[in-house]
Amino acid sequence: MSGSSQLKGRRKAGASHVGRKQKKPEVDILSPAAMLNLYYIAHNVADCLQLRGFRWPGAAKAKKGKGKT
Repeated sequence: MSGSSQLKGRRKAGASHVGRKQKKPEVDILSPAAMLNLYYIAHNVADCLQLRGFRWPGAAKAKKGKGKT
């Protein structure tokens, strides 16, 4: 029992950062590379804004499920 009381205050190495989330880097959505990507994936302005995270109220949510077979 005395051995467990000594270990009570100690932490395992590397356990202090287990619960932390890594910070995502800032991304420039107006960079030339992002604009070129958007040119190929978006079909119109509304689609462009939705893909970049600017959704409007009442917009239909994407359907989840199996794709076309």
